[in-house]
Parts: sequence; structure tokens; C-alpha cells
Amino acid sequence: MNTGVAEMSTTEPALRRASAAATRQLVVTAIENPTRDIRTITLADPDGNALPGYVPGSHLVVHAGPVTNAYSLTGDGTHPSHYSISVLRHHDGKGGSRWLHDELDVGTTVTVGVPRSAFAPMARARKHLLIAGGIGITPMVSHLRAAVRWRRDVQLLYVFRESAAAHLDEVTALAGMRAELFTDRLSFADRLPRSLRTQPIGTHLYVCGPPAMIDAVVDAAADAGWPGSRVHHERFGVGALDDGDPFRVALTASARTVDVPSGTSLLDALENEGVVVPNLCRQGVCGQCRIPVAGGTPIHRDLYLSAEEKNAGTAIMPCVSRAAAASILEVPL
Repeated sequence: MNTGVAEMSTTEPALRRASAAATRQLVVTAIENPTRDIRTITLADPDGNALPGYVPGSHLVVHAGPVTNAYSLTGDGTHPSHYSISVLRHHDGKGGSRWLHDELDVGTTVTVGVPRSAFAPMARARKHLLIAGGIGITPMVSHLRAAVRWRRDVQLLYVFRESAAAHLDEVTALAGMRAELFTDRLSFADRLPRSLRTQPIGTHLYVCGPPAMIDAVVDAAADAGWPGSRVHHERFGVGALDDGDPFRVALTASARTVDVPSGTSLLDALENEGVVVPNLCRQGVCGQCRIPVAGGTPIHRDLYLSAEEKNAGTAIMPCVSRAAAASILEVPL
């Protein structure tokens, strides 16, 4: 993982070796298809070795054919013997989900990264309120497993289409009567405000799902008086982000400037100018593309940097984050 200026001047072969060192080869040991467009994939070490543990709510960066994507792990992360992900087929995506659906078989070897924490439960929370929409249930399954293991107070609201429910049996087994299931948006929308207003002080809220649902839940929480520090959300990658305003980046080491148009990521703009930036997930999760910031004010939209790092403003994840409109962001490249 790159954290400093010196690393950014590393030769391209060395960058490839560094990226390879952060990956491992796992073999597909099981595949399930709970619905037409959802596939659950289990991965394990080919020699049967234990895998690195991870914080509940973490992602696994998967090299899916020509595309690298991050997918939520559904285990609790304690001494795992395997990793499990559930992948929704995106017919209009970049091809990663289609490759995992159409090209993967039991016995196939897959390159993955180290699990990354992006959506962890707050250990000191009095209660955990989980709200999920559609495939956004995947990180919540991990949260539920951890809650059962550590005997944490947890409640789940899960809205989904009847033909596209994921992990429904596991959710009901883990949460029991603490799981409220909705197959229509109106009943969910009616229940949401009442649920938000009746939580004990010290509850933390976690929401994952389609952008419009996340926005509605976050707005409803604010209306109910929830402080922002107790509201946590996770969006589905870059596609869930708006195009952003255009800005300019000054490359202080090479005395060049690069314009970043609306709808183009900083990473893409740098690559278009021949600037090599190591990267993997391109979703603001894995941390591989982190670059230092020498001046200007970043607009952080990643799931990797801590709140303290974002407030410091000394680093940026160029795959998803930007700068304010018409401003100049200085990076030592």
C-alpha cells in the first residue's frame, strides 16, 4: 500500500511486484445461485491453510477476469477457513460481475487482495441498527454474525424484491425476531421513521443499499435528530457517486497541471496524462491508489481513509475523491 512520495516514483515493474505481494491465490470451493442474478461464491486456500481474519463489514478485492472489484465479505471475520461473497450481476457494468457469474466454476483459481475494513461496527455502541436494501444485505450478514458471537444488541430492517432476496435464511436464523423484512417500499418507508425515533441513546445506524435508499435513510435519521457520528453508510462503488464539479490538480514534482472534468475521476485524469498510480479496486475501498496531498482541499468520497486522515487533508484516494469546484489540488507527483 502506497503512503508516501518516494513510493510514487517507484518503477512500474516494482509497482507490479508490490501489488502482487498484497494478493493471494484462492480456489473456488462452492458456488450457489440463490436467485437468477445473485451468485454466492466461497473461496479457500488451495492448501487448506487458515486465511487472514478481518473486521465485520470488510471488503475483499477480487480480480474478476479483466476487472478488479471489491465485494463485501459475509463471514464474521474470526479465524476464517474460507471467504464468502455474494455478487449481483450488473448487466450494464464493466464486466466483473458477469465474469464471476459466467466464467467461474468450482476449482477455479482466483486472485484476491487482503480484506479491507470499510464498514465496521462500532464496538462501544449500545445497540446496532442495520438497514439494508437488496444486495446491500451482504455486509449486514457479517455484522449479524459478529453480533451473535459477541452478544451485541442488534436490529435489522431489510427491504428487497421477493424475486431477489439474498441471505434470507441466514438473516432470519441470525436475527430471529429482531429482523424486520419488507418486500415493498411503502411499508418500509412507513416503518423507518418510527424505528429511527424509538432507538435507545447510544445506538449506531448502518445502512447499505441503492443510493436513493441510503439518501432517504440518512435524511430520515437527520430529521429524527441522529448525530452524524452515529450514522454509517456504504454505497455500491463509483457508480453510486455523482459526477462532481471540474477542478484542476497541480503536479508539483513535475511542474504540470491536469484538468479533471466533471464525470472523470482524478485517477483517470492522471492516467490519461501518463502518470502511473498503482490501483486495484477503483472503488475507494482497497487503499492501493492513495497519494499524498501538498495543498488544496480534497472532497473525500472513499471508504478507506479514517476520519482523522480525511480531516488532516494530507492524502486522497484519486479513484473516487475530488476537490472543490474551480480549486487547485496540489499533489507531489
